[in-house]
Amino acid sequence: MKQRSAHTGTANSAMAKYDPLRDHLKNSATGTVTLSFARIDELVGGLPRSARTHRAWWSNHEGRHVQAQAWLAAGRTVTSVDLVREQVAFQRMA
Repeated sequence: MKQRSAHTGTANSAMAKYDPLRDHLKNSATGTVTLSFARIDELVGGLPRSARTHRAWWSNHEGRHVQAQAWLAAGRTVTSVDLVREQVAFQRMA
């Protein structure tokens, strides 16, 4: 019987948190999708504080950043982040 570590379970649940964002972006027909942080909050059940204060949170480096994995899996990259207006733009990858 294969056992899951607590770390793996945590990583999987963190990744699953951003599945609604991935699905929303994947299902959008437009080339650029601009979303407010409030809308993303609704989709994922709340953004961490760092998303509102650190532009780097929105970087397109997947690595261990589960949020980036979500939009990259949807075929999108972040092209613009406005921390003052609390908006982010996702562009469809060519």
